[in-house]
Amino acid sequence: MNVTERAELIVVGFAVRTSNADEMDPARARLPGLWQRAGAPGAFAHVPGRVDENLYAVLTDYESDHHGSYTQIVGTGVRTAPRLPEGMVAVRVPAGQVLKLEVRGPMPQALVESWQQVWKHTESGGTPSRAFTTDLEVHHRDGVDLYIAV
Repeated sequence: MNVTERAELIVVGFAVRTSNADEMDPARARLPGLWQRAGAPGAFAHVPGRVDENLYAVLTDYESDHHGSYTQIVGTGVRTAPRLPEGMVAVRVPAGQVLKLEVRGPMPQALVESWQQVWKHTESGGTPSRAFTTDLEVHHRDGVDLYIAV
């Protein structure tokens, strides 16, 4: 994990409120449906001002730490979000210092293992410590870049 600066970004997409405990139970998991919706062909084709073809996952509104509830928004990066398509929300990912992990390998297993590494870092009191403000996953053709707010 390397500490780096991340630029501000606006993401427009679909949102759910969940927790890691809920996601471990298939009957309560909300992320698979969110990703299915966001991954549908043309899901963001009508969103104006897109910055690229990457898929962004924003984790924000943390109740506490990685044991509490949080909101995940999966969508597309945009320059501005003056009018939102129906059923979508916009979230500003502030610029700031982050821990960056480059996730490569078979997905989603490689991403799950990277998040487990982040949780281990958190629980062991690793430095810098997590801020639990706004974290970001950038999904692109080579894998995922994970940015953890510190």
